[in-house]
Amino acid sequence: MATASTRTVDRALELLAAVTEEAPLSLSEAARTADLPPSTALRLLRSLESAGLVARDDDAQYRPGPRLLQIGARAFTREPLVALSRDAMEEVVAGTGESVYLAIHGPGETALYIAIVEGTHSVRHTNWVGRTVPLAESAVGRAFRGEVPAGEYTQRTHSVEPDVTALTSPVVVRGAVVGALSTLVPDYRCTDELAERCGRALVAATARIARALSGD
Repeated sequence: MATASTRTVDRALELLAAVTEEAPLSLSEAARTADLPPSTALRLLRSLESAGLVARDDDAQYRPGPRLLQIGARAFTREPLVALSRDAMEEVVAGTGESVYLAIHGPGETALYIAIVEGTHSVRHTNWVGRTVPLAESAVGRAFRGEVPAGEYTQRTHSVEPDVTALTSPVVVRGAVVGALSTLVPDYRCTDELAERCGRALVAATARIARALSGD
């Protein structure tokens, strides 16, 4: 019995590794990568999906699930992730003058702000480090829901807070969103030119962080 249980765990871990490293994967691709019969792979993937470790999209493709992303973010721990991100965040501030936040997937359907590099303007957004915001109807939520591809950014106005424009770019490592950088700019200052400059700076910074995390 112990041997059978251990073999099941080993197979599940092989599938989880395949989905983490090569997502998105169809059932047949995941089974082939893990060297498992499709029926066995389906049964294990359903268990992993129930646990939130993998997620299946509308095209029946498997990706890392929200629980796995939370575990991964915590495995980095906040301090090393912040340390790896600091220089890139400072470059955003240098190029835009705006404060920049680092966020990870928080509890439930939230994002958690874990670090800030303050901007240079006398009027700045209130420090939100330690605060969670809902994934629904927020720019950072779009990033963590996988709606913003690597190398791009999204912009939302008046979503979580009135009179503030949020711009966010995801940190994507091997197909998984492990964090996000955001600038939160008062509307009166957020011209089209500044928004585009913030977006470009965020994309460059998240790409730098992703390279550092992946060891490239």
